[in-house]
Amino acid sequence: MAKEYRTIQEVAGPLMMVRGVEGVAYDELGEIELANGERRRCRVLEIDGGNAMVQLFESSTGINVENSKVRFLGRSMELGVSEDMLSRVFDGLGRPIDNGPEILPDERRDVNGLPMNPAARAYPEEFIQTGVSAIDGLNTLVRGQKLPIFSASGLPHAQLAAQIARQAKVVGTEEPFAVVFAAMGITFEESNYFIESFRETGAIDRAVLFMNLANDPAVERIATPRMALTAAEYLAFDKGMHVLVIMTDITNYADALREISAARKEVPGRRGYPGYMYTDLASLYERAGRQKGRNGSITMIPILTMPEDDKTHPIPDLTGYITEGQVILSRDLYRKGLEPPIDVLPSLSRLKDKGIGEGKTRADHANTMNQLFAAYARGKDAKELMVILGEAALTDVDKLYAKFADEFEEKYVNQGYRTDRSIEETLDIGWELLRILPRGELKRIKDEFLDKYYNA
Repeated sequence: MAKEYRTIQEVAGPLMMVRGVEGVAYDELGEIELANGERRRCRVLEIDGGNAMVQLFESSTGINVENSKVRFLGRSMELGVSEDMLSRVFDGLGRPIDNGPEILPDERRDVNGLPMNPAARAYPEEFIQTGVSAIDGLNTLVRGQKLPIFSASGLPHAQLAAQIARQAKVVGTEEPFAVVFAAMGITFEESNYFIESFRETGAIDRAVLFMNLANDPAVERIATPRMALTAAEYLAFDKGMHVLVIMTDITNYADALREISAARKEVPGRRGYPGYMYTDLASLYERAGRQKGRNGSITMIPILTMPEDDKTHPIPDLTGYITEGQVILSRDLYRKGLEPPIDVLPSLSRLKDKGIGEGKTRADHANTMNQLFAAYARGKDAKELMVILGEAALTDVDKLYAKFADEFEEKYVNQGYRTDRSIEETLDIGWELLRILPRGELKRIKDEFLDKYYNA
């Protein structure tokens, strides 16, 4: 029986000090019993001798220091895992919120997980088809990769996230595929959008959703991605599934981290975020990957909104160091009405070369990808020149490149959120666009591919 303490010293916002405790560990869960019998959960944030600083998961309203008691449960936060989690919706602490029954777990797991041994990691090299041309064709997602989406306030990252979650698949394999979706600090409206989007397409049958709303406590927001990753690790490494983890919005997670750090009176780092934010984010992102000798894998797409559209802000900055590239949404393209407004030039997938080519996508993929990048970059330069000097200053070839840039945005990038393109369709659209340019300009493509596809 857990020992009870009636030594609550003070309550300050979400924090509470309990004196004279014994054998209590950092991160341990606790339970507060109020005078009226109501129970609230908490966890240990700090131990100083016999004093424990605990953080409440619910409101501290109504806690009477003299009449309330605390008991510590001797374990850290856990999630009960089972295959029955698929097609279910949970809150940020893993409790069902879809009016369905409680999960009967196969086992209970610590949500902090265990770091993957670097020597046991298998190299990511299998193509994942998202059905989005700007990603599949130019910034290819590979199984086991961490590829964040850098968005900004007001941009449609929610629609893109829902589209990828609905459409993603590993091509050419019958192995089971699942999506684990973690939403942190989102509005009720956004939460409803995601749940309905999954339901109407049937994607929810292979998905597990964790929803933490903006009015939920900050400490729950910190637990949400860990809950989701614990479920993902179980499905991937125990049940042999390919799991795609989508986490939105990492900015809300980092803000919750800053809020708790400030409440603990820690010395702030850049922009007030705690100095250990890099380590904390790495402890989430590095749970993705593949393991040698196991079929399953975890591929991760974290989504973050860059405050003030600033790529150098600590959250996108640190995320970029830990992950293998980024997909960047552009406000300019959004104003032009492109759906999705993916800016392919600053976007990057560092593992794309490993997931494309003969036997994975198509032999001409690498060549056409490089040529499309080069032609689009030159086309944008030609359009800028046209604005400054007028159309008369452009050569005939420059005009073709400017036309190419417009067509590329309209046909390749602007596919809408309901279109699911196969990789063959994406590559064929690429060739259709490249035919705008004279064959002599396509210097990055081998003659054998030009012979086969340029005049087709």
